[in-house]
Amino acid sequence: MKIGILSDTHTKIAFAKDALDMLIKNGAEFIIHAGDICEYETLELLKNCGKRYVAVYGNNDAHLVQFHNDYNLVQEPNYFKLANTTFKLMHLPFYMAPDTEIVISGHTHEFHSEFVEGTLFLNPGEICARSKPISECAMLEIRENKLLVTHFTKKVDKKKEKPFKEETFTYKRKK
Repeated sequence: MKIGILSDTHTKIAFAKDALDMLIKNGAEFIIHAGDICEYETLELLKNCGKRYVAVYGNNDAHLVQFHNDYNLVQEPNYFKLANTTFKLMHLPFYMAPDTEIVISGHTHEFHSEFVEGTLFLNPGEICARSKPISECAMLEIRENKLLVTHFTKKVDKKKEKPFKEETFTYKRKK
């Protein structure tokens, strides 16, 4: 199963759409947003992307609570199971205990992928290109014996359209 993961879109709706479209084009079957959604329009992108999704509230998302019942918004930490794999989703990296196979967070605006004693800790980085001149996201592919994490980056340049670059990390699952 392929899972598209984005975080920290903030006010960059066009960047969010670009990343979401690219993830779906590359086979994402499920979408996870790790918080700081910030804009109603980004919720609409998620809801209308044609894929199942979950989005966790970030520290800048309190105003979105009015839309809680209309979108698949969850509070942190949120535990769920997908593709026979346990997940913990949060925005703030405060619940980093290895109590699931996959721990997803946002907030830091920095991509991080680390496999420690059977737990994958994953932060897809920032869509908004606030901390650096790139928009980034990730794809997690769950296979029976391994996890593949592809980090996608796209240089933000208003003059011309740039393609996403990718780097893949492979981790052997402990089952």
